[in-house]
This record gives sequence, structure tokens and C-alpha cells, in this order.
Amino acid sequence: MSDKIINKNNAVFNIAIIAGEHSGDILGADLIEALRQLHPDANFYGIGGPRMQALGFNALFDMEELAVMGLVEVLGRLPRLIQVKREIVATMLKNPPDVFVGIDAPDFNLRVELELKQAGIKTVHYVSPSVWAWRHKRIFKIARATNMVLSLLPFEKAFYDKYQVPCTFVGHTMADTMPIVVDKAEHKTALGLDPARPVLAIMPGSRSNEIKLLAPDFLEAARMLQLQQPELQLVANMVTEQKAALFAGIKQQCAPELAVTVFTGQARQVLLAADATFITSGTATLEAMLAKCLMVVGYRANWLTYQIGRRLVKLAHFSLPNLLAGRAMVPELLQHQVTPAALVAAMAPMLQADNKKLVADYQTIHQQIKCNASARAAEAILEVVRSDVVA
Repeated sequence: MSDKIINKNNAVFNIAIIAGEHSGDILGADLIEALRQLHPDANFYGIGGPRMQALGFNALFDMEELAVMGLVEVLGRLPRLIQVKREIVATMLKNPPDVFVGIDAPDFNLRVELELKQAGIKTVHYVSPSVWAWRHKRIFKIARATNMVLSLLPFEKAFYDKYQVPCTFVGHTMADTMPIVVDKAEHKTALGLDPARPVLAIMPGSRSNEIKLLAPDFLEAARMLQLQQPELQLVANMVTEQKAALFAGIKQQCAPELAVTVFTGQARQVLLAADATFITSGTATLEAMLAKCLMVVGYRANWLTYQIGRRLVKLAHFSLPNLLAGRAMVPELLQHQVTPAALVAAMAPMLQADNKKLVADYQTIHQQIKCNASARAAEAILEVVRSDVVA
């Protein structure tokens, strides 16, 4: 990182960014490209992954330093995380950026943003924490730490507006990169599947615990459906070979005779090809909707996590398609409700129905969040830089 002072009058900007995981690296890379469209000689530094670094981003720490999930894992890494935070804040205070952008990773980034904002540096948080779902009082911490929140989904902005906390809805980059109309036959052929036969995707999640908790029921439900519809092709996607091996072991125990084509690292391609999916809750459900894939959403957590969560989360729906629609557009099964019989009962009628209305609803929501998100985010960030608002 250069120590020279950047002159704002020459429309050159120092922009600090921290992205803490793979999805943040993707958002960060797209954001850098969009900002460079507006300011080609902008200077970027902070913490980012390989996609950001390929664009000339100056990474002061390895992004993997922040890629920690789970209470036990975080506690084990806490001394190092505190050290990284201290060093990155000291560096930015020594060479202040025109604006700091924290991408997701709220537990880390909001702490950084608070210190920088208190020192007079403008801060933006890109990707709203799920403050609308639980621990609503975090909104006040977010307000203290940021000059602007960039939300991916419209109902998030409505929540911030309720508390008069600055927020700009920018749309979702996933919606920008996926087609409004999907040719399922084309995508089936691309994956070596029979384009004339229906495809059911088994998508129990990307984390080991999710796979262990959901894959057995998803597989048994798929087996039961295939008995009803022998022409059904079964596929699955796992994020890594390690997770694929875990899934294979579970399948060997639960449904050894079941023919399932397992792909690795091709979630989007699988969902674009699939007519329907059993899928875990999370961003994957948004991707399934954008892929115009029928779905039954299941979620199961460890008993203690569920008991804590159900007391904290007060939502009528938990899947993103239903949250965006504001109604029960797709079936949801939670915890003890996730059984093979319930999964089949929810899925079988959809496989036989005319789903043109549902797909049209998917397309309507797709259009609502297809906003050229990276460009809108870049413009909103530069508005913060240009504003007279003080930290």
C-alpha cells in the first residue's frame, strides 16, 4: 500500500475494503470493477481474496484469517482475530481512506467500522446483517458504526427505513448474472442428463453438519418419489470433494441402490438444469428461485441451536423466496417437520402440476432484485464520499 496522500480534488480515491469469505471476494471484485468504471485510478487495499487481488487489490492480510464459523472455532481464533483487527485499524488510521467498505462478515467488520467512523472516516457496510430477523437492537450498533448500509433485498431497506438508519437497496448480483427465462432442456444437456426427463436435485447444504442432518431425509424422500415417477433423474451438488465423500457415505447407508449423479462445485448449473429440488434454507434458495426451480425448503439444526433460535427469530417464513414474496410461495419444513413423508407430500403435487403461475412469480421477483447491483453499490459509495455527513 502506498503511503502517499490521495488528492480528492483530482478525483482519485483511496478505498479500503474488507471481505471475509468467498462470497465477499466475489462481491468485492465486482464492486472494484464498478468503482473503476467511475474512477479508473482508484486505489484499493484491505483484506480480500484472489478475485479482488487479481484486479490489483492490495491485500494486507490473507482473507482466510477471517473465514471462521461456529462459536468454538471463533473462540479458538479470537486472539488472532483481535490482532488482525487492531493492525488493520491502525494501518487505516495512519493512512486514512476516503471511505471504508465492509463486505458482510458483520461480527468483524462492524467493529472495524465503529472505530474508523469514530475517527472521522466514512464507512459503508455492504450486505445487511439479518437484523430484521433476530436481535433487532443491533440496528442501533449498525447506525453508530456506518454512514450507509447497502442492502441486497428490498425488505431489508424497509426495516432500516423504519429506524431511520441510512440504507440503499442495490439489488442482488446473483439476479444480475442469471437469466430471467431458463431453458431447462439446454442445461440438462450441458450436464449430460436426458433433456426429456424431469430432474430432481438433492441440495442439503454446503456445511458438514447440514449434510449430516438433512441428506438422509432428502435421499429417502427422493427414493420414494422415484418409486412414484420412475422417469425422475436424481442429481446433487457438493461444494468440495470432501463434502461429496461425506454425502456418498450417507447415501451408502441410507439408499445404497439409489442412482444419484453427484456434481462438485456446480450448484448453479445443477439448479438451472433441475425442475425441482429438496434444498436447505439460505442463499441457495434464492439461487434456486432465480434458476426457476420448484423447491421444498427444509431446515434442521442441532437441538440446542434450534431451541435458542426459535426464541430469538420471529418470522412468519424463513426461506428467502417466501420472505421476498411476503407469503408462503414455496413449502417450508422446519426441524421435526423435515421427514421423508412430509417432503414427498409437499413435492409430489408440484411435479404433477402446471407451475406457470409460480414460475411467473419467480420471474417477477427476479426482475425486482435485478438492479445492476455492483454499479448501484459503487454509486452509493461515492455518494457517501461526496456527502457532507460527518462521522
